[in-house]
Amino acid sequence: MRLSLAPCLLALAGILGCTRLPATGPLPTTPRHPTDIMLVACPHLSQFLKKDKPTSDVLTPTRQAEIGALLGHIQRFRPDVIMVEELPEEQARIDSLYALYRQNKLDLSTLPGGRSEVYQLGFALGKRLGLERIYCVNSEGGTSQSILHEGKNIKLYEDATTEHRAYYAPVVQKWESGEVSMSGLLYFLNSRPMLEQLHTLVYRTPARVTDGALKADPMVDASFVKPHYVGAEFISVIYNRDLKIYSNIVTTQLATGSARILTIIGGRHVASLQGILRTDPAYRVVSATDYLKKK
Repeated sequence: MRLSLAPCLLALAGILGCTRLPATGPLPTTPRHPTDIMLVACPHLSQFLKKDKPTSDVLTPTRQAEIGALLGHIQRFRPDVIMVEELPEEQARIDSLYALYRQNKLDLSTLPGGRSEVYQLGFALGKRLGLERIYCVNSEGGTSQSILHEGKNIKLYEDATTEHRAYYAPVVQKWESGEVSMSGLLYFLNSRPMLEQLHTLVYRTPARVTDGALKADPMVDASFVKPHYVGAEFISVIYNRDLKIYSNIVTTQLATGSARILTIIGGRHVASLQGILRTDPAYRVVSATDYLKKK
């Protein structure tokens, strides 16, 4: 007996006709106006001090003047929130220090770690802008890139590390000697070639290293590491921290309702976080070099 498909097709058409697909457009959780975020790659300035090179001290009058000029450039971004590479557990301490700083009661030259970019850039710019708080968005999990030290194809990683050092070391040396200003240093560290080379070194090249082990590190739970994927496991350690920082950034934004975020953070994190944030429709990534000056 031959069955007709007509009744079935008519029934299906009726069901589809009653089922209205939602109109295309932004998801309900997507804001109409994305939050602008600018990530500024910055070295850990307190670690840059060399006693035999006075110009490496950011507390000298010359460097303080350069920092003032640098902040003038960044200030044009008009952030309504500043985030720094400190753990959220340190928020109360940062709040207390920032309150003293705003009242001119904090001497950074006597404060342990007072040369840090948290104070020299974050606090100083926050005070200029009249912001009431500096937010901590770092996450635990920091580790050295040297924990990846053995395995098949390890020479690829070692050579890439050497190449990267050869690329940035001359600029840092010129900064240490006073030939490059604070603005010039940060412009270089935030330039696309620098960020991309560092990102490739940390998040791409290690995946080619297999059949090895990571150096013992108190910040890394090595029990989960599969030796064959040692390079990929290394990447996962670094990337896991970035995901947590991303979570701290977006939850802080939800709590504050901020529209323009400035995040001051180590260069290793910048390209990774930019990549994550560019896939988040709630954010629009702004390049720091749009505001920094080469000299």
